[in-house]
Amino acid sequence: MSHGPVAQRILEKLGAALSPDAIELVDDSARHAGHHHEGGMDAKPGGESHFNLVIVSTAFEGMGRVERQRRVLDLLREELAGPVHALSVKALTPAEAEKSASGS
Repeated sequence: MSHGPVAQRILEKLGAALSPDAIELVDDSARHAGHHHEGGMDAKPGGESHFNLVIVSTAFEGMGRVERQRRVLDLLREELAGPVHALSVKALTPAEAEKSASGS
């Protein structure tokens, strides 16, 4: 799967800071095209404004859900202030990801 420049920058920043075991970033901008919000349109032409992120990293061990999300959002502060309008974050430890995958 090829990623645009914004998605690539997100993956590089998260990879460098969190050394994830797994990372999945999906550009969901097309689903938001034409939606209005205060100040303009949600999705810009060409996408890269709305993303869904699933990231698995040992860096999240000992952190609560909100703390994990804050860590990710802090790392992506520049993107969130610019081209990215919305980012859904699911941040897991390897043990949580394994448990989720096994359906337990």
